[in-house]
Formats: sequence, C-alpha cells, structure tokens
Amino acid sequence: MNAPRLDGPVSEALVGTRRFFTRGEVSQDHRTLNLHGGRQGDSFYRDRWAHDKVVRSTHGVNCTGSCSWKVYVKDGIITWEAQQTDYPSAGADRPEYEPRGCPRGAAFSWYTYSPTRVRYPYVRGVLLEMFRAAKAEYGDPVVAWASIVQDPEKARRYKRARGKGGLVRSTWDEVVELVAAAHVYTVKRWGPDRIAGFSPIPAMSPVSYASGARFLELIGAPMLSFYDWYADLPNASPQMFGDQTDVPESGDWWDAGYLIMWGSNVPLTRTPDAHWMTEARYRGQKVLAVAPDYAENVKFADEWVTCNPGTDGALAMAMGHVILKEYFVDQDVPFFVDYNRTYTDLPFLITLDEVSDAGVTDGATGARAYRPGKNLVAGDLDIPERTSENAEFKPVVLDGRTDQVAVPNGSLGFRYGDEGWGKWNLDLGEIEPMLSLYASRTSGDYEAVEVTLPRFDTADGQVELVRRGVPARRVGERLVTTVLDLMLAQYGVAREGLPGEWPTGFDDASTPATPAWQEPITGVPAQQLTRLAREWAQNAIDTGGRGMILLGAGTNHWYHSDQIYRAILVLTTITGTQGRNGGGWAHYVGQEKIRPIMGFQHMAFALDWHRPPRHMNQTAYWYVNTSQYRYDTFTADEIDAGTGVFAGKGVMDLLAQSVRLGWTPSYPTFNRSSLALADEAAAAGMEPADYVVSQLKSGDLKFAVEDPEAEENHPRILSLWRANLLGSSAKGNEYFLKHLLGTDNAVTAAQAPPEKRPEGIVWPDEVPEGKLDLLTTLDFRMTSSTLFSDVVLPAATWYEKHDLNTTDMHPFVHSFNPAISPPWQSKTDWDTWKAVAKKFSELAVDHLGTRKDVVAKPLWHDTPEAMATPHGIVKDWRTGEVEPVPGRTMPVLAVAERDYSAVYDKMTSIGPLMEKVGMLTKGVPYDVKREMDILRRRNGVRHGGAGDGQPLMETDIHVADAFLHLSGVANGHLSTLGFKNVEKRTGTTLHDLAAEHEGKQITFADTQVQPVPVITSPEWSGSESGGRRYSPFTINIERLKPFHTLTGRQQFYLDHDWMLGMGEALPVYRPPLNMTMLFGESEIGELNERGVSVRYLTPHNKWSIHSEYQDNLFMLSLSRGGQTIWMSDVDAEKVGIRDNDWVEAVNRNGVVAARAIVSHRMPEGTVFMHHAQDRLIDVPLTETNQRRGGIHNSLTRILIKPSHIIGGYAQLAYFFNYIGPTGNNRDEVTMIRRRHNQDVTY
Repeated sequence: MNAPRLDGPVSEALVGTRRFFTRGEVSQDHRTLNLHGGRQGDSFYRDRWAHDKVVRSTHGVNCTGSCSWKVYVKDGIITWEAQQTDYPSAGADRPEYEPRGCPRGAAFSWYTYSPTRVRYPYVRGVLLEMFRAAKAEYGDPVVAWASIVQDPEKARRYKRARGKGGLVRSTWDEVVELVAAAHVYTVKRWGPDRIAGFSPIPAMSPVSYASGARFLELIGAPMLSFYDWYADLPNASPQMFGDQTDVPESGDWWDAGYLIMWGSNVPLTRTPDAHWMTEARYRGQKVLAVAPDYAENVKFADEWVTCNPGTDGALAMAMGHVILKEYFVDQDVPFFVDYNRTYTDLPFLITLDEVSDAGVTDGATGARAYRPGKNLVAGDLDIPERTSENAEFKPVVLDGRTDQVAVPNGSLGFRYGDEGWGKWNLDLGEIEPMLSLYASRTSGDYEAVEVTLPRFDTADGQVELVRRGVPARRVGERLVTTVLDLMLAQYGVAREGLPGEWPTGFDDASTPATPAWQEPITGVPAQQLTRLAREWAQNAIDTGGRGMILLGAGTNHWYHSDQIYRAILVLTTITGTQGRNGGGWAHYVGQEKIRPIMGFQHMAFALDWHRPPRHMNQTAYWYVNTSQYRYDTFTADEIDAGTGVFAGKGVMDLLAQSVRLGWTPSYPTFNRSSLALADEAAAAGMEPADYVVSQLKSGDLKFAVEDPEAEENHPRILSLWRANLLGSSAKGNEYFLKHLLGTDNAVTAAQAPPEKRPEGIVWPDEVPEGKLDLLTTLDFRMTSSTLFSDVVLPAATWYEKHDLNTTDMHPFVHSFNPAISPPWQSKTDWDTWKAVAKKFSELAVDHLGTRKDVVAKPLWHDTPEAMATPHGIVKDWRTGEVEPVPGRTMPVLAVAERDYSAVYDKMTSIGPLMEKVGMLTKGVPYDVKREMDILRRRNGVRHGGAGDGQPLMETDIHVADAFLHLSGVANGHLSTLGFKNVEKRTGTTLHDLAAEHEGKQITFADTQVQPVPVITSPEWSGSESGGRRYSPFTINIERLKPFHTLTGRQQFYLDHDWMLGMGEALPVYRPPLNMTMLFGESEIGELNERGVSVRYLTPHNKWSIHSEYQDNLFMLSLSRGGQTIWMSDVDAEKVGIRDNDWVEAVNRNGVVAARAIVSHRMPEGTVFMHHAQDRLIDVPLTETNQRRGGIHNSLTRILIKPSHIIGGYAQLAYFFNYIGPTGNNRDEVTMIRRRHNQDVTY
C-alpha cells in the first residue's frame, strides 16, 4: 500500500524534517507525533493551549458584527482565538446573545502571520525611481511630484504599470513624504475636491475610519459614501420613513409571531444571530423563506416560497392585493383602521389632474380620465392655515366627523419655524381622518372617476396604462381622492360602482395585481400566495402587529429595488407591524450604521473645525469618473420603459441637473479650483457665493460634471483604507482599470452612438485613460486594491489596535484591543494618517499657507433646506424658470478658511466649534460645553498651536472616548438633553426614555471590560428603556413623534415631479432591466457559440465576508478554493459543463474565469458568483483575451436610477449614506461556456 502523500515532494520533504527536531516519534504518514513516558506524553498538548495572556478584541468586517473574542497570546505570538460569553443579558424570557462567532471569525488570526500580510511600506518601483530622481534634482518633494505628473510620458509609464507587479519596499519617511507631497501639490494645483477618500462602514472600527476621514475633511477633500455604493442602501427606507434602515436588533426576531426571510440568507450572512430565528420556532413562530434557490436558510424555514430572481415586487403586490381586498374593503379591522389613520399617509388627499394626452381622454366608457397629482396642502386652499408658516408643506385630510378639510399636526411644515413649536406631533386631537372617500358616496360633490395607472409587466417591458376608478370629491377647485383610494386602484381591488378595468377575482391573470397575475411572473402558485397573505394579516391582528419581514440583498441589489422594497413595506405598514417589538421590517445589513453616530460624525468629518463637510455619493462619483456614462447605449427614457418624462435626455443629463439644483453632491464641483474661486471673488470685491452665482449665470463657470473628461475635472488622488475597492465593490471593475487607472482591462462595450448621447454634456472623441495620479491603500493583507495601488502602507490588524465596534443589529458597544503591538513595520490607521497629516502640514507652510475654500453642499435632509422644492415641482435656473439662489434652487455655497500648515494640530485636538456652535444630529441640537470640559480633564489640553486650550485627541483611545462622550447612546446626560430639545417641537413627553440613564457615561475603559448596553437616544427612533429589545419607530408609534417625511407619517405616496413622471408615485412592479434592449446582450436562455445566456447574480459567500477570509487558508480549505460560479444542472447540460470544470463568463463589461459548481439547488437561467471573490487566488489567464480573469464585478457596471438623485424635497433630500443612487448589479446577464482547454495557465 502506498504511503499517503502530501501536496507535493517539496512540502512532503519539509514536513518530513520534523523528525529531526523532536524527541517524539513521527508516524510513517507524517500525521501524528507520539511521546512516551510520564507527563512528557501530553506536554505537547499542554504547551499547545498554554498562554501568557488573553485580550478582548473583535473583527471589523461588516458582518453581523459585535462578536467579542478572546485572543490568546503566548511568547508575544497570537496563538488562537475563542468566543467571549459575557454579553449583556437579552432578558429572562428569551435566548441570550451568546454563543456568538462563526468559522470565519475563528480563522482571523491566520492573517497576522500569513503570506499575504503587508509587512512594509511599498511603492510601485517605476514611480519610486522617478520620485527619487526628481527629488534629487529639485530638492522640494512637492516640486518633484509635480515634475512627474505634469510629464505625460512619465505619468503614462507608472500608470500603465499598475496591477503588473513591481511593488518595492521603501521606508515610512520616504513614503509619507511622497503621499503628503502629492496631496499638497493637488490642493495647490487643482483644488482639494480633486482628492477623495474611501473607507466603508465606520461602525466596524470608527477610530480607523475617522483617522483618514478627519485628515481629508480638514484639507477640504470629500469622503465617498459606502452604503449606497454597496447597494445595501434601500432608497425605499427614506422614501417611506424619512429614515435610513432603522431596523430591529437581531434579538427582536424572537418577538415576532410570523417571520419572513425575504432575500436574506440569515444562517449564511448573519450566522451568530441565526439561532434566534431557529429558536423562535419553538414558541410558535412561523418562518418563511423567499428565495429562488435552495439556500441555507430554506432548510430552517417552515415553508419555502420559490420566487424567480428580481420578481419579488410582483409577489408583494399580489399579497397586498389579497390583504387590501379582504381586510380593508370586505371588512373594517379596527386595529388596521386606527393605525393607518394615525401613522400613515393613507387618509391624505391627492389632487387628480385631467389627462389631455391624445388617445387617453376618452376611454371605453367615454369618461374623462385623470392621473394622480400632488398632495393637497394648506397653501392650496382658502382656509385659515393658508397663510400659516410653511403652508406649502402642510398636507391635508378630510375630517370624517365634520366632512371638512383639516390640517393635522406633524407634517414637515410644523417641524421648522416659530409657529410649529409644540405642534410637530401625531396627535390628531378631534380630527378623524377619512381613509377613503368611498364612504361619502351620498355627498353631493361625490364623483367616481377613472385614473390612469402605469403597468410595466408588458411583453416588451414598455409602460402601458390601465384605467381604474376612484371615489373623488371637489375641494375648492380641485378634484381629490385619498392615498388609500389610489392604492386600491393601483392594486386592482374593485369596489361596487367604480368604473374602469378590474380583475374579476383572485384567479384573473389579465391585469395587475392579483395572485393569478403574479404566478407566471414569479413562479409562486397563486393558491400558496393567497394563503400566506391571509396568514400574515391575521397574525398581525392576533398578535398586535408582531409580524416581521427580514429583507436582504436578494431583494435589494436590483435596479428597481426601491419598488420591490416599497411593495414589501406596504405589507408591514398597512397591517400595523411597524414600530412594534417583533414587528416591521428587519434588514440584512450588519454594521452600516454606527450607534454613537453623533460623536462619530462630528469628529470623523472635522465638524469641530470646519462646516460643512464634503460628502460624496460614490455611485455617481464613479459613474462619472470611470467614464461609464459614455457606455450608456440608451436614453433616460428608454431605461425608464418609455414613460416619457425624460424624453430627449440621457441619464448623465439628469445627474448634471440634479447637481446644479443642489439635489445631489458632486466633486470635483466646478471646472475651477474652489480655492481659486475664493481668490477671484476677493479680487472682484464680491462675496464668494455671489461671485460663483454670477459666474454660473454668465456661463464662465461650469459644473465639472458637465465636462468630466477635461483634465481640470479629473479626480487626482484616491486613498483607500479598510476597503478593497478593486477586489470587491467596484461595479464596472474593468472601467476602473481602463479610465481611472489607465492599465490593462477587459472592456469590450461600445460607446453611445450620437443619437443616444446626453445633450448637455461635453463629449470629446478621445476618452482619457489613467485620470488618477495617485492611488494609496492601507491594508494588512494583499488584495486587488493593493496590487493596483501606487503606494501600499502596512496596517495593523484588528488584534493590534484600540478601537470601538458597534452595530445596529445589537444594542451594545465593545472594543478592539491590541493583543500584540503591530508587527514588522505596520502601524494603526490613526498613527499612519497622523504621520501624513504632520508631513502635509510641514510642506504646506511654503506651498499653501491659509486659504479660503468655496464649498458647495447639497440641500440636506433634516434641515429647512428640505423645503426648497414646494410640491416637488422641478424648476431649473439654467432654463430661466427660477433664479439661482444658493440653498434653494442650487447648492448651498459656504466658505471655509483652512490653515493648511495647522492640519496636524487640528487633527489631534478637538476644535472650538463644538462649544461655539454646538452639535446637530438628525435635526436635534445639543450643547456640549460640559462634555468638552470633561474631555479636557480626561485627555489633557493642547498647549500652543491652532488647538491651544482645546482637548487633546492624540491617541486612538482619545478618539474613541470623544465619540462616546459626544453621543447620546453613550452619554445619558446628552440623550436626556436631546429629548428635551425635541419635546419643545413635539409638545410631547420624551426625555423620560433616557432619564433612567441620565448619569450614565460609557467610556472606552468600560468597553474593554465587556460589551456595554447603549442608552435610548434621539439619534435613533427606537426605545430600549427598561431593557426592551431595540425596534425602530417605537418612539414614533408610542410617543406620537412624527416620521421625518412630508406628511410626518409613513408615506406610500410620493408626489415629486420625477416620481409621478416615472409612474412610481405608488408601489408598482417593475421587472429586471432588459439588457438585450439596452445593451444588445443575448436573451436569457439563448444558446450560441459563446455558450448559454444566463442571469448573473453576486450573492454573499458562505466562506468569506465580502472579500475578507476568501483568501484565508482555513476558508479556502473548507470551500473549493479560488473563484467559483454556481449554475443549475439544466444549464450546465446545455453547454456540456460538468462539476468543477473551468468555465468563462463573458459580456461587454469583462471576463471571469472560474470553476463551475453544478447543482440542482440552482434555478435554470441563473448563475451565482459569490461576492467577493478576489482575483488573487487560483485565477488563470482566460481564453478570451489571454489576461488574468476578473473579479465578480468585472461583469457588472453602474446604472443610475433617476429617482435616486431627487433632492431638496422633504424626505427626498440628500444626506451622507441616507439616500442616493445605488451600485446595483443584479440585472446583469452574461454568456457562460466551458473552456476549450481545461489545462489552465497562470
């Protein structure tokens, strides 16, 4: 019998040498070691588990988060980790938080000493040689950098080398000087907004996030968003609630009586929390799994709903049809009626506008047709409130008791201004809003009229109109109906006497939105859907709203995900589950929101020194700056299914309009430096804002987005830390390589022909490649991002630094702590960015000094700027409809004075604005003079320099303590103060929610002992008072605090011009994009010489968390190792693919080479390539182009939905990571085939 062999002769020989270094006996197969005699026999075992110390730390990887770990250290070496078990109690009547952790987290210490560890500073060799030579010639490092980037041939040489090896070791001093010099030069030559930073998910390690963010904001550079870029941001959340993904903690899943996992694979993506889902079944909870494949969570569900990918909106619409029919029309359910009158916009009045389009006015009945219009507001009517403050933002209802129009408290118009004090609440008083005008059929002014409603489920994907009747009445000169009446029409729920095209019953498949209609779309049997809808509604009645839908990436990563979400959120809201423990919508995201958000925001974005910050939506940033807009081979109207609202425009036209109206941010902002504009204004003797407006009106100044290929409008420097942009999140990865980095790529897409190009964007024939001058990455491991970077800096791991860790999924704060000092030459992110800031400040003395900077900021949510667009009517100053007025019809224009030589001093001390101006978070003001004095005593005081007399913030622990002292969730005094300030506006009692903890202050030292529960705070909408589990909107429901929307209620109807024009005023089913029509891709299922065409999805991975762990030896061993694509056995058979074959997936965006996993768990027509499989492990050269295969995002690209760039209107107003276009990527299709040659080369 042959002896077992190891990987190969070399490794076998190495292992075999073990016998020369031990007294033990090595077995013949090299697998065991035996010691004989006394205690020596188990000494190797005792030594293995011996340790010198145990240190508490955690992982910052944006999973569920908040798993506390014991890190064991022996002789200064990390040996292993194990789960902590000392979490706060969840309560006596429920399971506890522990055990927490998963195999991925348990494998993390492998990275500390792994072959992929970044141990030293690296620079691309060709660039370093140039920099050394230039510095030797010129002496000044800033001039040296200038001499390189201003020489086209030199710049081309080092940019073309990106991604092709050649990184060489350097010293910290040299690399910091190079990075600082590049920043100084770029600020001086182009302006600070040509620099950008990207670091995602601050909650997972906020001190590390703040390290670079604080430096960049101090110099005036924008931070790029992450939540929208990852497509984890559901735009439906701000659209409906005026809040972003405020969802229950995982422990509240236990409280649900009915739980639907909809597109969320809980055991895989939320492994430490999955026990609540499985345990709750033993107390009677029913669990559904909605998934197209036999996913991990399906095994734990009571019932599997197999919905076709991307069609979840149709499924939700049909469930809504059943509930609206049987629980709102066939009967009145007091629980539903009371809830919707008070907490939703269903009773609010909507105007109906007569349709004058040819062919629509006269229907089959000869009746006139109307279309849904605007919210009827106090300012429209001849009533006393017409002249009240903000009357244009006070929507009205019909009072069922008086049959008169009434203006209920709580709308946006009451939130601001003197007249609103004490009235911003949901107390209806004596008003009894009429949910439907159908009840007033005997009224003399009652009419039954037909409205035209859109449907998008057509054969060619183009919009069609359906006519359905609604009850209506005249209010003044306007014909109106209620939101509920429009909803019933939208959902096809017929009522006697109403005209129009109605389904005959649940089994009528001819028209939306019946159970039978959805069956051919989703594949879900109509009978099953009908039963489940009834179960959902009845559970809400029986339990008082304890029904929960846990939404996930399976529903959220689509182009039309906002419509999918809105349709699903109808189910949770009309049944009264929102704002209940055990109810509402939960979400799959782990750490997108940081609990101590107030202190974090002010410190991370340097709001203690300068306001406002520069914040940028990352999706739009890369859509423009990687030139992906040039590959839009369609118009905005075509991608919107022919609604006509955007006829003659490109998506880029709409983005440019959004920018100039102040709806969405855009950096670089103008085609001139923001520093130069301030200088020019001073020379002209004008205020900077007035000067900029005059220059824009004359046309002498333009927004950079209108000419993005001009060299003065390029991004110049990008810094990445805690991020793997080019190995994980870069939708359209190959476009990044081509246009941003100027290196090898696999783009084969055609650019837009002349008739498809945007009208208002400069379109040069030649497209630049290599726009970016410097890409710097801080990381502890080698990734695609480091391989494409110009500078790579070695970062400390999570077991080598102090930091905090929080999540919206759990109500506690805990800490990172160094088990060992950063090894080799690695540094913590805080120390690295301090070094850069110090060198930058030194170089700035001669090159920059003190400058004024004109900052253009979009119109923000939770400020009066959200009232800039009455009625949501779009008026563009560029066309002369209105005058350009900063803060109303265009961006806010502010001036920041920056002493660039004092950046380091400012970075390491807390600035005076905290005491002079105070803090403001989600519209709530705070006075923090007390906290600043406490921090002076705790951390010490700066002596001399810009921060003289201010609290020190020199160490990472100082930063963490500043976050905690300046956040209500960790400071009971601040939380109580904040609630008292909110009370002045609401007139209701709130501060008692925090009063029980008014004297509590969580410090960093507290978090080192064990995870510490947070305090109920105005920063969030849920209450944890008395030890209850966190659930959002409980304060809104229980304390009548309004939602941050136009009506102050949960809002189904959106009346902005663009929403109306797109046919999305109400939830509507919109299918996945037709990539054949838009881009000429093969139709799904088509077979040709390139393989079979399939839908291409990138769900989360079982053996990694994003790109983390997928390169870890333990996870590689548990998985197949390297890149894989899952496909159905049916599709595989069509093109002769067998399990584990090498395959190539190719579309216009790029090429992927991977092994096939052929499985019957996959539905026909769909493949999975798990996010985020980097290209570092086992990725061969492709047959397609003889270059290394790409990452999962090499087959995707950015597609911007116009409704996501609306701004300046109520809840549809910008804030960082609150709203904006998403980096969606699930509508994509690809061809997949078996490689001809299975003997791959690397």
